Amino acid sequence: MRTRGLLLALMTTAGLTAGCGPGAVACPAIAQATAVSVTVAADYAPLVGTLHVKACQDGTCKEGPVELAPGSASIDQGCTPDGVCSATASPDGTKVGMLMLDTLTESVMTVTASGTGADGSALPVRTLEFRPRADYPFGEQCGKFISASVTLDAAGLRDAQG
Repeated sequence: MRTRGLLLALMTTAGLTAGCGPGAVACPAIAQATAVSVTVAADYAPLVGTLHVKACQDGTCKEGPVELAPGSASIDQGCTPDGVCSATASPDGTKVGMLMLDTLTESVMTVTASGTGADGSALPVRTLEFRPRADYPFGEQCGKFISASVTLDAAGLRDAQG
């Protein structure tokens, strides 16, 4: 009887100890957008009327018009003594848009941007070859997010993350 009591006490203690250790980490339920994001630089944005983007990766291309919206920058509003922090968005003169893709991988991607200027003239065709970035914003246990971001300015396209 005494052995069974000791065994029961050991099993209970082992169960409690395991329950108090590091458990599963909750991952946010956020879906990743498979897209190429485009930012038109503030000094070039007034010259851009429409934008057409073509993205090719792993032998597949997707292209279409990109709807441009006013861009913004986050302005830190500070933190309260109890640790609640906030920020606000402020227009920064850029224009932003996205070309949705069927898939997005870490392999090399070629992006071509064309369009019309605000005056109706053709914009120069710009092409960039780059590699999308993988990141683990919520830790490796939550999986990786792959992002492809480019910036368009008067000099051309550049990798916004590099």
